[in-house]
Formats: sequence, structure tokens, C-alpha cells
Amino acid sequence: MDKNIGFRRNIFLPWLDATAALCSERDNPEFIRARLDPIVGAQIASKDNRREAIDILINIWVKTREAHPELRAAACKLFAASTADDRIWLHYGLTVLYYSFFRFAAATIGQLSRYQDAITTKEVKQRIFAEMGQLGALNNATERVIFSLRNWGALVDGPRRYTYTPLRHTLATSRREVEEWLLAATLTAHPAQELPFADLPRLLELFPFHFTVTVDDLRHSPCFEVHRQGLGWDMVGLTSATNLIAIDRS
Repeated sequence: MDKNIGFRRNIFLPWLDATAALCSERDNPEFIRARLDPIVGAQIASKDNRREAIDILINIWVKTREAHPELRAAACKLFAASTADDRIWLHYGLTVLYYSFFRFAAATIGQLSRYQDAITTKEVKQRIFAEMGQLGALNNATERVIFSLRNWGALVDGPRRYTYTPLRHTLATSRREVEEWLLAATLTAHPAQELPFADLPRLLELFPFHFTVTVDDLRHSPCFEVHRQGLGWDMVGLTSATNLIAIDRS
């Protein structure tokens, strides 16, 4: 895994909404940065800390177009017709695409949540340190991910300090194309080129999301290739020349 941690600031959901909306107004990083400065500045006084937070927002909603132009273009199109419930799916998917550490930290929380109702910051850090070593930025970055997931509605505070309850399979959308988009984004970020359909919506990093999409939906999607493997498994991969903008069939 890329050890360039990057996720160094708490990221609030309204900031992500503002960034995505600005992308549709003018897809220019300097314009977006200038407009975000007073929005983020309402909560971050320090100029350097504010710049770091805006860098993260720009990375998520602007710079993802460099490595993943189809996914990012589809996210912008879906955002234009999105509800508040839809938007977290888009923010989350683009964050997973840009920040490998965010994906790993979210998967760590998802793994812990399979076996216990509450998690602690210490437990998450211990798992991450065991995998990545004692990198100097890990302690802070883990706390930033946990804070952001709380703000986005994926974690809620537990009865004790630094204890949180993961809201497993709680975040829902009424739009199948948004579900398909997040699956495509997550599969793109995943080290495997294809996964059994039964495992795809149950990936550890997708713990907050409730999926209703079926394997037949993916068979009819322009974004996925589905083929039957031994033991009757339906294996799902991405099309080699995916036109993800076509995922919005509304």
C-alpha cells in the first residue's frame, strides 16, 4: 500500500458538498480553492491548516480526474441530480480512490465492526500500526479519518470517550446508478481486478452502505463484466474501456 498518508485534516461533509457544487460551476482548481477558503476558514483559523484541508478537498473532487477521469466525470453528473443521501456515496467513493490510507483505515474499522458493536481509537490504531509500522503520520491521520467518518454519518459516539459505534449497512440511496458507481469506484481502488459478486458489496471498506443492487443489475450495466466461474461464483470486474458516464441512466 502507498505509504504517503496524505489525509491530515478533519474533513466536514458540508465542505465536500461545497467543493462538488463548485466543480459544476467552474472546474478550475484555483477558482474552487479561492471560494473554499472562507467556507473552510469559518472553522479553521490557521492559514496553513486551512490550506491543508482545502488541498484534501481539491484532491478528492478535482485531482481524481487525472487518474480516474470517467469515474470523476460520472460523480459530477450524479452529484448534479443528487439528494443529501446520495452525496455521501459520491464523496466516499472519490476519497477511497484518491487516498489509499483512507480506504485501508475504513476497511480496518469495517473488519472490527464485524465482530464487535463498538470500536475504540486505540484498537483501530493498533491494527493499522501492525500492518503499516510506526510511521510518524499514522497516529494523526487515523484520528482524522475517524473524525471524518463520524461527521459523515458512518460512526456515532459511544458511551465512553474515544469509543464509537460503526453504523453498518445504514447509509442508503434510492438510485441504483449511485450504488453501481460506488461499487465501480471501490473495485477500481481495490488491489484485485475482479471479485465475486457476493463479496463486492460486502467489502470491509463499504461497511456503512446498504446495497440493493443485484448481480443481474451489474450484468446490464455498461461498467461491469460479469462471468460465471467454478463453484457457481459470479465474478465481477470493470469493463476495459468503461464509459462510466453512462452509469446515470435516469
